[in-house]
Amino acid sequence: MRTRFRGVTAREGVLVRGAVGWGEFSPFAEYGPAECARWWAACHEAAETGWPEPVRAWVPVNATVPAVGPEEAERIVASSGCRTAKVKVADAGQSVADDIDRVAAVRDALGPQGRVRIDANGAWDVDTAVSTLDTLRRFDLEYVEQPCATLAELARVRRRVGVPVAADESIRRAEDPLRVSAAGAADIVVLKVQPLGGVRAAVRVAEECGLPVVVSSAVETSVGLAAGVALAAALPRLPYACGLATMHLLTADVCADPLLPVDGQLPVRVPTVDEHRLRAVEIAPDAWRERAAAARGEWHRQAAGG
Repeated sequence: MRTRFRGVTAREGVLVRGAVGWGEFSPFAEYGPAECARWWAACHEAAETGWPEPVRAWVPVNATVPAVGPEEAERIVASSGCRTAKVKVADAGQSVADDIDRVAAVRDALGPQGRVRIDANGAWDVDTAVSTLDTLRRFDLEYVEQPCATLAELARVRRRVGVPVAADESIRRAEDPLRVSAAGAADIVVLKVQPLGGVRAAVRVAEECGLPVVVSSAVETSVGLAAGVALAAALPRLPYACGLATMHLLTADVCADPLLPVDGQLPVRVPTVDEHRLRAVEIAPDAWRERAAAARGEWHRQAAGG
């Protein structure tokens, strides 16, 4: 990682080559086999089945601003070519003042016509979320992503603030992602392909939730990002820019032609892995082989109804 992001300084995973292309399996370190089964399902779909036909050739994206200082935040946005930016807030060891400075710098970089959204990754309690959003709303926030950890807390925040609420972790880690809309906990859902079990599974969640969708990445290589782009390209409606322009967060990629935004958009295409770039970032495989095998076994068990 170029900058620590969600507490992570290095991103690891497995790439799988199958009958129709490459898939990525890169669950976060804290996920066990039951959660990882969905990530494996997404990898298997990409490698062996392929994705639905797209309804658009380009997908609008937002710049992603980690918990950096205001000068770096402004540089990231100014160089991104995007008219929307998602800003990380509530990072461990930082204050609300740090968040204000970062969001203010992003708003200045985008100008009044740009869109600013923030992401707290569930770090706030309800009262902190309400008070902080009251302070930050002067920057004309498009929405706040996952201000609190639980559905009940999200619903309470949503009732008390004028800023739309988006659910991310509440979708990504839920046994039943549809509970978010049923609980009145969000105005928007953030969908990520790997945690939901693939592009087709994510399309079904989008249809059944009945809420506007933002497609986002899990900080993957271009192989994983391409699956997110495929989801965004398959949705009938795409009212928001997607959080898929995250390749700049990594110092290297496995593709010779990484998925990078052009004028704030990503092209819809299948990635091609470059063997030399792949070898340059290889790590010891044993632990990941074991993890993938456990996830694959759990996926088969779940598919069999066990």
